Amino acid sequence: MSDINTATAAPKIGFVSLGCPKALTDSELILTQLRAEGYETSKTFAGADLVIVNTCGFIDDAVKESLDTIGEALAENGKVIVTGCLGAKAGASGGNMVREMHPSVLAVTGPHATQEVMDAVHLHSPKPHDPFVDLVPAQGIKLTPKHYAYLKISEGCNHRCSFCIIPSMRGDLDSRLIGEVLGEAQRLFESGVKELLVISQDTSAYGVDIKYRTGFWDGKPVKTKLFDLVASLGEMAKKHGAWVRLHYVYPYPHVDEIIPMMAEGLVLPYLDVPFQHAHPEVLKRMKRPASGERNLERILRWREICPEIVIRSTFIAGFPGETEEQFESLLDFLREAQIDRAGCFAYSPVGGATANDLDGALPQEVREERRARFMAVAEAVSTEKLRRRIGATLQVLVDSAPAMGRKGGIGRSYADAPEIDGVVRLLPPEKASKTLKVGEFTRARVVSTDGHDLVAQPI
Repeated sequence: MSDINTATAAPKIGFVSLGCPKALTDSELILTQLRAEGYETSKTFAGADLVIVNTCGFIDDAVKESLDTIGEALAENGKVIVTGCLGAKAGASGGNMVREMHPSVLAVTGPHATQEVMDAVHLHSPKPHDPFVDLVPAQGIKLTPKHYAYLKISEGCNHRCSFCIIPSMRGDLDSRLIGEVLGEAQRLFESGVKELLVISQDTSAYGVDIKYRTGFWDGKPVKTKLFDLVASLGEMAKKHGAWVRLHYVYPYPHVDEIIPMMAEGLVLPYLDVPFQHAHPEVLKRMKRPASGERNLERILRWREICPEIVIRSTFIAGFPGETEEQFESLLDFLREAQIDRAGCFAYSPVGGATANDLDGALPQEVREERRARFMAVAEAVSTEKLRRRIGATLQVLVDSAPAMGRKGGIGRSYADAPEIDGVVRLLPPEKASKTLKVGEFTRARVVSTDGHDLVAQPI
């Protein structure tokens, strides 16, 4: 009997996922495969047979966090496999950065490398598959709460923005076939997901690499194209009473075709558009795609078609060569476009980025000062737009509800993506019979604002 127990004891794998939602979906794929093969997970480094660290390598702070985490895992466990964007990054001497800093790691892979990670796991902690005891949910292992999930539709990017090194780490655009994407979406909705967040490096370019190849879903031909994807996801979400939210949408002309679907309620009237700047000369130096000069005009047109649309974006202040006049142009754009949610980075050189070679580098204090001025304008615009919602009734997806909501809770409206936007702070319900449940929707009336958040009364 002891021989059987020894043979079926499953190795435990520690796992750390760092970085953006796209890295998170890579982690979910690896964890799903681990579970399918019978591995267990460990909540601590010390209690694991080995540790996998999924890293981020985009900016200096993310690189430091990743290297520190690898070092911590090595100190507490000793057996570490590294994957993710930092795994594809070169170090100062031209070799692999992770190997240079932590030569004792067992294996290093780049991002989107499930099979390579599993090969390393098999080598250092083998576990034969047992189909009688190894169970995995149809939707796979998710690292998000049960009621929302990320759906990655493509990997990589065809652009070569001068400040970005993501293509060198994740490669060129590689779109998933539409039938495969819609199949995953359906499994997620059927598992209880109430909000599907569509992500990629460049959502608007979905399918361009495979010439919008026609696939099949539910017995019907469907093109591997953004419009067809959004239409299909919207219809699917409607059947399950769920939301679809779009992220990383570059403002190409064909994005205009999606706005009427938002006005009809098929998908959330929310666009995450990484504008980065507004002045054409700065955009040219950034080598940004799409026509920056017409973005304001198009945003105004989007709002005519769908007045409730919420736009969030990210920007860079203090890019090499940016003049005071060009920066003021960016602030004017922010005010006129009425960007609902705006984040801003003070430009920081990233190893391997071509922007490092541009003339006109600005002093650090100028970059930081411009970022501060930008955020002051952004917060003024956002605060005023939030105030206009006082008195409105919103549908709110509940994220937290202690004691069934008797003490209130935390939720999000269509205007709030998880962890990057504000929240709706729900007051205790006035009616004793009213309860709140995590993962379900409630109606709430906005009564005030609190910084970037709304305060609302469940009704």
